[in-house]
Parts: sequence; C-alpha cells; structure tokens
Amino acid sequence: MNQIDVTSLLLLLLAALGIFSSNMPITVAMIVLLLLRVLHLNSTFPWLDKYGLTIGIIILTIGVMSPVASGKISIQTLWGSFLNWKSLLAIGVGMLVAWLGGRGAALMGSQPTVVAGLLIGTVLGVAFFRGVPVGPLIAAGILSLMIGKL
Repeated sequence: MNQIDVTSLLLLLLAALGIFSSNMPITVAMIVLLLLRVLHLNSTFPWLDKYGLTIGIIILTIGVMSPVASGKISIQTLWGSFLNWKSLLAIGVGMLVAWLGGRGAALMGSQPTVVAGLLIGTVLGVAFFRGVPVGPLIAAGILSLMIGKL
C-alpha cells in the first residue's frame, strides 16, 4: 500500500491557495519546492534553508532600488524626501518596517513552526481581503512583538 506524502500534499494545497488567491509568487514557490521533492533533489533543501531568504531579500532589494539605478527616481527627488513631512514620515515607516522584517526573519529562523501559519495567513489575506503578498517577514516581526520573542 502506498504511503501518503503529507508534505507534498501540503505543498499542493498551498499552491492551490496561491492559484485561488492569484498569488503567483507563492504558487511558483510551492510548485518549485514540490518539483524538488518529486525529482528527489532533497539535497537542495539545506542550501535553500541557509541561503534562500538572503537571496530573496537581495532580489527584492534590486527590484526596489531599480528605479534609482535606472534614473527614474533622481538624486534630487531622493534628497527632496528630507524636505517634505509626508516623505519624512515615509522614511520613518520604512525604517519601522525594515526593523520588523529583521525581527521577523530572526523569528522565522528560530521558530520555523510559525512559517506555515504566516504563509497561510498571507495567502488568505490576499484571497479574501485583496491584500498584496509581501507580508510574511513583517507579519513575523509583528508576531515576535506579540509573543515576546527576540
């Protein structure tokens, strides 16, 4: 009798939730992870555990900074940010979110059991509240404040 691969079923469920919520990054990530399991490339998982988040943050940072690098946002516009109260508030909020993201990354690394809940919460937020799937690290940071970790 074949044994059910619960982990693969969970990845399929999360991919389905990603499809249902039109969350392409989660859908693609779950399918890639499922393919790694199906193709028996399990040796990649320790590497992904160690470097995946860092690589993702590097790619995200490249995407965020590309308007500056391309000249779409000028140096004058950046310097002008320090002269407007809304921009100063945006800088403060950006710093707060970066701090929360750091706390979140640490929490996710030290308590991997919360990752699934954060992922499911993010997918459900996208599906039912028309959210945007950028929140797992920030959600983990807020969670760390709530549960008193770090």
